[in-house]
Amino acid sequence: MALGRRFITSAALVALATASVGSGAVAQSGDPKAIEKSFDAQINNADLVAWLKEMSSAPNHVGAPHNKANAEMQLALFKQWGWDARIETFDVLYPTPISTRLEIVGANPVALGGQEAAIGADPDTAKLADALPPYVAYQGDGDVTGSVVYVNYGMPEDYEALERRGISVKGKIVMARYGGGWRGLKPKLAQEHGAIGCLIYSDPADDGYGAYDVYPRGGGRPETGVQRGSVVDMTIYPGDPLTPGIGSTPGAKRLTREESPVLLKIPTLPISYGDAAKIMARLEGPVAGGAARGGMAMTYHWGGTDAVKLHLAVKSDWSQKPIYNVIAVMPGKTRPDEWIVRGNHRDAWVYGASDPLSGQVALMAEAKALGALAKAGWRPDRTLVYASWDGEEPGLLGSTEWAETHADELKAKAVMYINTDVVGRGFFRGDGSHVFQHFVNQVSRDVPDPQTGVSLYDRSRASIRNGGRGVSPEAVAAAKAGADLPIAPLGSGSDFAAFLEHLGVPALNVGFGGEGQAAGAYHSAYDSFHHVMSFDDPGLVYATTLSKVVGRMILRASSGSRPPARYGDFASTVSRYVVEVKKLAADQRESDRALLDQLRDNVFALSSHPDDPMKPPVAKEMTPLIDMLALEDAADRLSRSAKAADAALDRAPAASPAAQAAVEKALKGIDQVLADPRGLPGRPWYRNLIYAPGTLTGYGAKTLPGVREAIEQRRFADARTYVARTAAVLNAYADRLDTAVKALKP
Repeated sequence: MALGRRFITSAALVALATASVGSGAVAQSGDPKAIEKSFDAQINNADLVAWLKEMSSAPNHVGAPHNKANAEMQLALFKQWGWDARIETFDVLYPTPISTRLEIVGANPVALGGQEAAIGADPDTAKLADALPPYVAYQGDGDVTGSVVYVNYGMPEDYEALERRGISVKGKIVMARYGGGWRGLKPKLAQEHGAIGCLIYSDPADDGYGAYDVYPRGGGRPETGVQRGSVVDMTIYPGDPLTPGIGSTPGAKRLTREESPVLLKIPTLPISYGDAAKIMARLEGPVAGGAARGGMAMTYHWGGTDAVKLHLAVKSDWSQKPIYNVIAVMPGKTRPDEWIVRGNHRDAWVYGASDPLSGQVALMAEAKALGALAKAGWRPDRTLVYASWDGEEPGLLGSTEWAETHADELKAKAVMYINTDVVGRGFFRGDGSHVFQHFVNQVSRDVPDPQTGVSLYDRSRASIRNGGRGVSPEAVAAAKAGADLPIAPLGSGSDFAAFLEHLGVPALNVGFGGEGQAAGAYHSAYDSFHHVMSFDDPGLVYATTLSKVVGRMILRASSGSRPPARYGDFASTVSRYVVEVKKLAADQRESDRALLDQLRDNVFALSSHPDDPMKPPVAKEMTPLIDMLALEDAADRLSRSAKAADAALDRAPAASPAAQAAVEKALKGIDQVLADPRGLPGRPWYRNLIYAPGTLTGYGAKTLPGVREAIEQRRFADARTYVARTAAVLNAYADRLDTAVKALKP
């Protein structure tokens, strides 16, 4: 009955969203600028606001009735707009909490955990009866009691620091703060070091009162705010933990839970910094100072003594649950077997107004506008596939299962994948495959920033020159020169992973951010319509702008004789990555020598502080000289081939039909040659040898990952192997470019 009531409201939105296109002459004219202007005219900010308010009005976790109602609403809208739409369902392993318990035990026990407190200014936060309690997906069920060790961010270097202090986490419950690395690594590393349980909290220094005024005065995380999330080991593979590499369809061969390498064994819970403070206040042991000290108003201690003990218990429902992908198709008129795939996920941990629905409503506005253009006579040359993914938050479930199920067809037809997710106020970002770097810059030069009126490119350029976050020397030089701004590589954390890193389909991830305060509500019950409209993207002006950005990408990429690739940008980026891995090996070798010198001279023992004595670090195996000549040669050859190809392709429209057909054949699926079917060491699902998520960064990208991570993790035999394999895929890529150039020679 509740679902029916929701759908009545959604049906009203369907009626609201129908609008006339005006003159069909523009749509049929073939003038790209006029078509883009007509597209912009169809983007209605009021639509986005209405959709966001409705779609975020109830919990949207996997299996929630409102999440399914949103899928059905979108299906009706896509059909209303003229798309061929359907819902594709997959049954996936998804644990949801039956019970969670956390308490300080002893003479004066203290109950911790529980649902987040309501905020008077935000009515949605008082409607959490249908929400799941704070939890992390795919943790290991258990009932444990033990003393506590604070592990800072819970990354490898933190465990090294604890070991040097003689503090062990074996048989204990660790408490880590968010940050420093991906969430799932914290309990994974704790488990590997012998811990029996793990707690993760958001320190106020990072997204609470140390960063912003707290909600509702500002967007910062209040003391009861909890960051939910997934701790499935997506660095091995994403998607259904029981069906790696294949779609989770009826009859699919499934692993058992015990066989799956991505599921945790120890119980884990996320907690608020209000609860973390109650634990920290009782910890003893050495003081955790310097970078290990967070923002709570107390002295931080490492713990490890029996001064405080916790009882942690989690029990989950480990059944399979349905997820609902909404897939809408607009067939291409001249190249129907070439697909532009566009996606944004729909599911959330609670309401998900910012993450992900701010991006979802932008996608819907694009689909409505494209449908209006089509009704007026315009058609794309290439087929458009729009996807509203389900199950992204637990582990990229919807997109991965769909991509694995349709893998052969996608490898034969997909030209590019364009992804969005969270949209915030601020600066434009378009990251991904570097063959699209020039394309991203072209689009950003043609769309005005809603806050300043200058182009998105000019505003990003100003931010870089003003020392914006993550600024590289290459970006500064490009910004000063007014040249194309470099785009960043993709790791993981959103729905592009299966396309780019498993299938080898080139991808972009597009968005805005840097000036909103969504971090304070991230993955919590406070990620609500009120929070978005007050602090993240007031008025949804940047979500509306995102529709115009991605709309242009779709319009331009779906027309013309070939995708908007420029191969020289990819080649120059690869050359830079080769220089980086050479420097990495040299710097690591020098660091190894320096450590040996320090150990020989007793530096650590003589300088150890008496109040915080530390043992010397363990000497590391000396990083050897690694022959990278094959990789250097391949990068050099790729640069020459790409330069020749870009010059030749500019002349391609004047070539004979036979020559053009030969060029298209040579370049069809060229990026897929970067995906080695043997995959990366220890994680064969990840096949792209240029871009991958780091095994110790999770979301963050590692470039030339087979070589780079082998050096960092001292797997030197793997480094040599992947120098050869990476060189081979680069040479195969250059072969394709050379074939295209040859076809265009007189």
